[in-house]
Amino acid sequence: MRIIVDAMGGDKAPEEIVAGAIEAINQYDLDITFVGKEALIKPYIKGPEHLLKRVEVVNADEVIDNDESPVKAIRKKKNSSLVIGMNLLKEGKGDAFVSAGSTGALLSGGLFIVGRIEGIERPCLSPLFPNGDRFSMLMDAGANVDCKPLFLYQFAMMGSIYMEKVLKINRPKIGLINIGTEEGKGNKLVGETHDLLKESSLNYIGSVEARNILNNDADILLCDGFVGNVVLKLTEGVMMELMGQIKAELLKTTKGKIGGLLIKDSVKSLKARFDYSEYGGAPLLGLKQPIIKAHGSSDRKAILNAIRQSKLFIDHQVNHLIVKELNKGVKENDV
Repeated sequence: MRIIVDAMGGDKAPEEIVAGAIEAINQYDLDITFVGKEALIKPYIKGPEHLLKRVEVVNADEVIDNDESPVKAIRKKKNSSLVIGMNLLKEGKGDAFVSAGSTGALLSGGLFIVGRIEGIERPCLSPLFPNGDRFSMLMDAGANVDCKPLFLYQFAMMGSIYMEKVLKINRPKIGLINIGTEEGKGNKLVGETHDLLKESSLNYIGSVEARNILNNDADILLCDGFVGNVVLKLTEGVMMELMGQIKAELLKTTKGKIGGLLIKDSVKSLKARFDYSEYGGAPLLGLKQPIIKAHGSSDRKAILNAIRQSKLFIDHQVNHLIVKELNKGVKENDV
C-alpha cells in the first residue's frame, strides 16, 4: 500500500508532515510518496534505513495557498504539490492521498482530477465531530453549500458505510440537523430529505436540534455544507474561547490557581475531545480514490492519524461498498 502525501500543505509543512508520515511507515507497514519541493522535504526525511527505503519524493515547485481561488489554482498551478499528488493518485501510483492544504483546492482537485464515483452527485467532506463521550460524523462540513435531497441521501448512505466498516458501528444512526425535532419543522430541503430518509432502509432517527448537536443519539449528523461548516467552525471557536476564559479566571486568584492544578488533568481530557489531531482528518467520500483532508494546523500526530484513516479506508474497501450500494439504492429520477 502506498499513500501519497502533500508535503507542502498545512501550516507546519514540511517538517511535521514528513515526520508524521515517516512514523506511519513504522506503525502501519506502508510506503509513502511525498510530493512537494524536494530541497525542502529531504532534510526532514530521517530514520532507519529500512524505513527510508519505503519513501519516494516527487518534486513539485508550486504550492497552492489558502487565499487563492481553488478552481483557478487547480487549473493554473499544474506543478503544485496538490495537483501533482492528485494526478499520481488518478494514475494509480498510489492508493490514497493525504493533504493538510487548501480545503477548496482539495475539493476542486478531487472533482476535476480524481473524479466522482459514477452515480454519486457530489463528494462530501466528513469530519468526526464530538458527541457526548464519543464521536459522530458531520456530513457535509463545507464541500456543498447548496444541496438537493438526493445529495443528502447519498451523504447518509456513504457515511453509514464508512461508520460501519471503518469505525465498526453497527447500523449507524442518522440524525438530520434541524431547527426543531417536530414533524414539519425546517426548510424545504430538510423536509424533502426527511421524507426521503424515512422511506429508505437507512437507520434514520429523525431531526437533531441545534442545541443537542454536541450530545445526541446520532452517529451521523446530516446537513448541507453551509450549515455543516458553520456548526464546525462555531464549535471550534466556542471551545477555544471557553478554554481561554476558564484559564484566565483560574489565574486571577491564588484559590483559582490551586483549583486549576487540581482539575488540570480533567481539563486536558476535555480539550483532547475537541482536538483535531486525535482523529487526523476528514475523508472526502464519493470520489473514485480515497482522499483525506487533514486540518490546516496538523502536527505529526495529526498526519499520522490521517494516514491511518486512509489505510482503513482502503483496507475496508469503502468505495467498493459505496458502488455496490448505489446499484441497489435510490436513483435521481426517483426523487
